[in-house]
Amino acid sequence: MKVKKIDIGIKGIKESLKDFADTWKKLEAGKKVKKEEGIYFNSIDTMRAVLTNKRLLILKTIRERHPGSVYELSKMLGRDLKNVNQDLKLLSDIGLVTLEKTETDKKRVIPHVEYNKILLEIPV
Repeated sequence: MKVKKIDIGIKGIKESLKDFADTWKKLEAGKKVKKEEGIYFNSIDTMRAVLTNKRLLILKTIRERHPGSVYELSKMLGRDLKNVNQDLKLLSDIGLVTLEKTETDKKRVIPHVEYNKILLEIPV
């Protein structure tokens, strides 16, 4: 089985702007630019505020147990549905979870995690 991964890192505003400027220069020069995907935070504190233990458990539970709905996920976690919904919205907004609305029941949403490894990069 091929391992799918998602990169998460810490990158300050100066470094982000430098990366953007470098990419822009390459594009202007007609050079190919390697597409990089990942999620970057400006500090470890920001990352920890978003990637709490409860949210990481949500990711692991979705990946391992494949709940058929958000309600089912909340029961698996033993957590309030409203709180799980809020965490899923945030995780979806940053690209760590996809939420699929079903054709048959428009209120039912199935959460998906489409990777099985998170790689964390912290510059020193």
